[in-house]
Amino acid sequence: MLADYQSLAELRYQIRRFLYFSEQAAREAGLEPRQHQLMLTLKGLPTATRPRIGELAERLQIQHHSTVELVNRLAAGGYVRRHRGGADRREVLLSLTPKGEKILRELSLHHKAELSTRGPALVGALKRAMQSGKGANRTRTSRRKK
Repeated sequence: MLADYQSLAELRYQIRRFLYFSEQAAREAGLEPRQHQLMLTLKGLPTATRPRIGELAERLQIQHHSTVELVNRLAAGGYVRRHRGGADRREVLLSLTPKGEKILRELSLHHKAELSTRGPALVGALKRAMQSGKGANRTRTSRRKK
């Protein structure tokens, strides 16, 4: 059981190291970390997903009103823009501006470089955590069958 805690703690540590890097990179680029996350989420939406506040809130796992505030700040900074939907003019869609595209591209390049350096440790920690969990799942399953 100690190995399970150790592998989960290591995974959490590796995730946190990457998130810390990401937060610092966003701040150095003049953005708050959540603003960067929203921009990345917006750019990375599946093709069939409409870029609306509700979808972004869901993917960021934050409240609708918090997403609106993030969009307001990003729009004021010239990073995103709102526009009306096609047939339904009440629908508000979001897109990155050229300024937003540029900063997101730069941040993404830094993140990819960081992942090439720290990614193997993160993947290794994830694999160890998944392996240590398999024994626990078998134990729980066998207990239920008795």
